[in-house]
Amino acid sequence: MKLSKGSYESEISKAITHWEKEFLGRGSISVKTDILRNMIIVNLKGILTPAEYTVCKTKEGMLTIKKTRSELVESGIEDLKDIILTITGEKVKSFHTDISSRTGERVMVFLLYNDLEKNL
Repeated sequence: MKLSKGSYESEISKAITHWEKEFLGRGSISVKTDILRNMIIVNLKGILTPAEYTVCKTKEGMLTIKKTRSELVESGIEDLKDIILTITGEKVKSFHTDISSRTGERVMVFLLYNDLEKNL
């Protein structure tokens, strides 16, 4: 049985939340996933801790938090690629991520080899 686009998006959101809790020790407040052409875009809200928001008040602190958080996520990239492959059957070509120190949101973009949206 083929899942709907919304079902895939929901499954990816759940799996990434689970990964965050297992790998990073805590999850985001909300996760929203969108499949667009050959991209899976994941928007995670409530990433930063209260202490990290405080540290982010200085430019140096913000750069340190962004770098540390980025390294943490990058160190789990194989797990994330496996999540996408398991749920969608598609291999990840490249992965991009950034975090906003102002809003505490992270965006993850998985570029796939194929147009997943067209195949749904």
